[in-house]
Amino acid sequence: MRTLDCDVLVIGSGAAGLAAAVTAAEHGLSVVVAEKAGQLGGTSAWSGGWLWIPRNPLAMAEGLREDDDAPERYLRQQTHNPQLDALQQAYLQRGPEMVEFFHSRTAVQFHSGSRMPDMRDGDGAVAGGRSLCAQPFDGRLLGAELKRMRAPLDIVSLFGMGIAGGADMAAFFNSRRSPRAALHVARRLLRHLRDCLLHGRGLHLVNGNALVARLLRSALDRQVELFTASPARQLLHDQDRVHGAVLQQAQGDLRVNARRGVVLACGGFPHDRQRIAQLIAHAPNGTEHHSAAPAQNSGDGLRLGEAVGAQVAADLAHAGAWAPVSRVPRRDGSIGNFPHLVDRAKPGFIAVRRDGKRFTNEADCYHDFMNALIDATPVGEPIEAWLICDARARWRYGIGWAKPLPFSDGHYQRCGYLHSAADAAELAARCAIDAAALQATLERFNRFASQGQDPDFQRGRSTYNRAQGEVLQQPNPSLRPLRGRLYAVKLHPGSLGTFAGLRTDADARVLDASGQPIAGLFAVGNDMNSVMAGHYPSGGITLGPAMTFGYLAGLALAGDGREEAPVH
Repeated sequence: MRTLDCDVLVIGSGAAGLAAAVTAAEHGLSVVVAEKAGQLGGTSAWSGGWLWIPRNPLAMAEGLREDDDAPERYLRQQTHNPQLDALQQAYLQRGPEMVEFFHSRTAVQFHSGSRMPDMRDGDGAVAGGRSLCAQPFDGRLLGAELKRMRAPLDIVSLFGMGIAGGADMAAFFNSRRSPRAALHVARRLLRHLRDCLLHGRGLHLVNGNALVARLLRSALDRQVELFTASPARQLLHDQDRVHGAVLQQAQGDLRVNARRGVVLACGGFPHDRQRIAQLIAHAPNGTEHHSAAPAQNSGDGLRLGEAVGAQVAADLAHAGAWAPVSRVPRRDGSIGNFPHLVDRAKPGFIAVRRDGKRFTNEADCYHDFMNALIDATPVGEPIEAWLICDARARWRYGIGWAKPLPFSDGHYQRCGYLHSAADAAELAARCAIDAAALQATLERFNRFASQGQDPDFQRGRSTYNRAQGEVLQQPNPSLRPLRGRLYAVKLHPGSLGTFAGLRTDADARVLDASGQPIAGLFAVGNDMNSVMAGHYPSGGITLGPAMTFGYLAGLALAGDGREEAPVH
């Protein structure tokens, strides 16, 4: 068997694993990253790329001050905990330090989401300043490695072009209303077309694609060795510590000896049917749940950890980061899962079950939306809903995979994804919805929406609802009546990733059944048990902890009881 020696082996190449790799390498360690898939980046490369880091340096520099204890009060309320545990405290204390480290010493540059509010109002909540996103990145700076980086999710992107949240997305929504927005969109599309013709993919990287690209550039600058198509078959372990792993490669197995230790960053278990059946109550067969994460995220890290005595948590509020998804039929016969994160909150949309009744505030966060749908579905019925909009909303915002103007309905309707009808009765017949109830629901919704009100679910009252809506829609940015022709897409239970993972300490060291660290083994990202105990306090609570504990794992590996190596 071939062998390779290094200080640190990181299994997985999403933001968490790359954060650990870059931190360790910055402190003088030799690092190998092994990725199961043929492309680098994991779920992070498909994500919106947001991190939730209260009191981060960028917000502080902008003068966005908040009470020292406000983030802790907010987390205590959102996680229903009278006192934060050690991991939550470490996250709040060390997160800003992580941001400063990457922002000042690596190619990872952030911009502040100063207008991005917390997902729920309440004690300690703020209207902005806790969110960060990677700045756009020129893919040419990755050189030949760009070909090995995962592109944006095809069914969400526009011809493979990522669209950033905020001003970029607003320009696309307003391109037919504003000459300035139209010019912005034209320039973006022309640049993307040019890049595709010359380089085979877009080079203006945004969102999670930009975050991964910046982390990859930082890893390459520090001579981190990157393997793709190299799943880990087993950890190398003796009575004292984990000291490497065996990787499966096309040319045969490779034994990687890692002197300092191994970091598990395999992306959780969103496509592990057996684990899904065990931990996700609404998917007892493991098949009733549809994740938007890459198919390669199938629980490898959890199984590797368990094989050496690690423990997977089974006591969380929720085992995953729920999101409604629609099932997209691709031309090659496969099915994609489109996560509905934006459209639900726009004016001109409602969601109903097959009984024709609304069941929640459509503009609340995707995790809450799914919990409400699960709770509203009688036992024995499939967990499904219909997202409905009128023609005005469909043409301006799109609905799921069905893109807005100038894209026509033809293909979306022919393949069975999108349903359209002249009125509620016809739409109900097409979608097997209770027609009388749907008509009554629309009449009531429209009557109050015309006044900017929603007495049933208070849509548009929260800061988050209003931020997700349309600023031009008054008096309520989240509400207006649905008029004329209607469109509908079926929603299914899905997720952005999983929460249940390996139990660790505050340095991301994996713990055994007695609560003691397994020497040489770390877990980060979705292989690490949810820092939020399975709750979803705000957008960015996946990548925020992922990078924070990736950073802390890298520091621990660099120290690890030895004299710390010199910084480059």
